[in-house]
Amino acid sequence: MKMKNNKAFILLGIILAIFLATLDQMIVSTAMPQIVRDLNGLEHLSWVFTAYMLTSTITMAIYGKLADLMGRKRLYIIGIIIFVLGSALSGLSQNMDQLIFFRALQGIGGGAVMIISFAMIGDVFPPAVQAKYQGMIGGVAALSSIIGPLLGGWITDNLSWRWTFYINVPVGAAALIILIGALPSIRTKVKAAAIDFAGSFFMTATLVPFLLALTWGGNQYPWDSWQILGMLGGSFLALAGFVYSESKAKNAILALDLFKNRVFIVASLSTLITSMAMFGVIMFIPIFAQGIIGITATHSGLILTPMMLSLIVAAVISGQVISRTGRYKFLAFGGILLAGLGMYLFSTITVATTNTELVFHMAVLGLGLGLTIPIFNLVSLNAFPVTRVGEVTAGSQLFKGLGGTIGIALLGGLMNSQLATRMASAANDPFVGMLKKMSGKSELVMDSKTVQALLNPQAQAKMKTMITAAPKGMQANISQGFEHFLGIVKEAYTGALAHVFFLSTGIMLLGLIVIIFLPEKPLRKTNKIEVEPVGIVV
Repeated sequence: MKMKNNKAFILLGIILAIFLATLDQMIVSTAMPQIVRDLNGLEHLSWVFTAYMLTSTITMAIYGKLADLMGRKRLYIIGIIIFVLGSALSGLSQNMDQLIFFRALQGIGGGAVMIISFAMIGDVFPPAVQAKYQGMIGGVAALSSIIGPLLGGWITDNLSWRWTFYINVPVGAAALIILIGALPSIRTKVKAAAIDFAGSFFMTATLVPFLLALTWGGNQYPWDSWQILGMLGGSFLALAGFVYSESKAKNAILALDLFKNRVFIVASLSTLITSMAMFGVIMFIPIFAQGIIGITATHSGLILTPMMLSLIVAAVISGQVISRTGRYKFLAFGGILLAGLGMYLFSTITVATTNTELVFHMAVLGLGLGLTIPIFNLVSLNAFPVTRVGEVTAGSQLFKGLGGTIGIALLGGLMNSQLATRMASAANDPFVGMLKKMSGKSELVMDSKTVQALLNPQAQAKMKTMITAAPKGMQANISQGFEHFLGIVKEAYTGALAHVFFLSTGIMLLGLIVIIFLPEKPLRKTNKIEVEPVGIVV
C-alpha cells in the first residue's frame, strides 16, 4: 500500500501527533509530586504548566497564518521536532528553572501540533465528511486524558519521572515517519507577502500579560494589586495596537474580517464557554472525589474516566451524524443543554454524594461536551475558503485556550473566595487551637491551600499518625476534635464547589443563547483548490 497521499496514513499520523501533545500534559501532571521532590522546587510548581500553556496558546494563531503561507507539511514537521526536542531536554533537566524553560520550548512545538493537526483535517477532508474525523480527533484527545494519568503513574513508579518526557521521543519519531511519507507535497496559491511581524508582536504583548494576570490574580498577587492591574492595562493597550495593526496589514496574522462572520463569532464564543466548563471540572472534581467521597489516591487516575469515556462516545456519534445529515445546530444546542444539566447536577453535590452519583454526573456532562467537539471548528472552516484553513483553525483554537485559562482563573478565584467565607468561623474551632500548640504557631491561615491539604487522604493519614504520638489520655479527644474539624472542612469545600458549579450552569445557559444565533449552512462537499507542485516540502 502506498503511503503518499493515502488518507488512512495521513489520519494515522495526525492522530499520533495529537495523542503526543495531549498525552504529555496528563502524564506530567501525575509525575509532578516526584519531580518536585527530586528538583526541590515546590514554589515553582505552577510554572511547569503555565510555561507550556503560555507559549502554546500564543503561538497558535501565528502558526495558523504561517501554515497558510509556508505550507502546512513543513511547519507541522518542524513543530513536532521542536516538541520532541523540548521533551527530551525536559527529561534531562537538573533543576526547576531548566524544566520550566524546556516546557516553554515544548509549548512552542505543541502549539504547532495542535493547530496544524486540525488544519490538516480541513485540507484532506471536505466539511461534509470531516465531521466524523474531527470527532475522532476529539475522542483521541479525551482518550489520552484517561490513559495519561495511569501511564504517568506507572512510569514514575517503575522507571523514572524523566521517562514521562522521554516517551514522547519514539511516539514523535513514529508520527514524523508517517507524516513525511504520507502528507501531500502541495501548497495553496496564496500570494507571497511579508510576514505580519507587527501583528505577531502585538498579539504576544496582548496575550502574555493577560494570561499571566489570570494565572497570578488572587494567587501570587491580589486582584486589585498594581501588578495585576498593570498587566491587564498593558494587555488592553496592546490589544488596541493589535486591532490597529491588523486593520492596516495586507497579510494580517489574524485578519479582522474573521470577526465579521457570524458563524465564526458564535462558534468561537461557544468554544470558549465549553472549554471553561471542562477545565473547571478537571480542576476540582479529583479533590472532591478523593477528599469527600474517599476514592484512594491509587485510583486517582481513573476519577475522570466516566466523563472522558462518555465524551469519546458522544464525539464519535456526533461526527457521524453531521457527516451523514449535514445538520449540526441541533447537536450544538443539545450538547450545551446536556452539559448545562451536568453542571446543574454537580451543583447539587453534598458531603453525602456517593461515587455512583458522581459517575452519573460526569457521564452526563461528558455526553454534552462530546456532542459539541466536532462542531465548532468544523462550521468555522466551512464558512471560509480552503486557502484560510490554517488561519481560521488558529482563531478557533485560540478561543479554546483562552476559555480554559479564563475558566481556571474565574472558577478558581470564586472557589477561593467561597472557601475563605465558609472557613472564617473555623478559625475558632478547638482543634485549630490544638494545632497551634502542636506547631508552636500563634496563627494558622485557613485558606484554600490548607483546605486542599486537609482533604488529601495522605495528609489525613499523616495527621492520624501524629495523633498516636500524643499522650494516651489526650489521643481520644484530639482524634474526636480532628474528625469534627475535618467534617467542617468537607462541608465548606463541598458548599463552595456547589456554588462554583451553579455559576458554571449559568455560563452554560449563556452558551445556549449564543447557539441560537448560529447559522446552519450546507457543508462543503469538496475541497477544490488550486495547487501547484513544489517538490518535496518537508
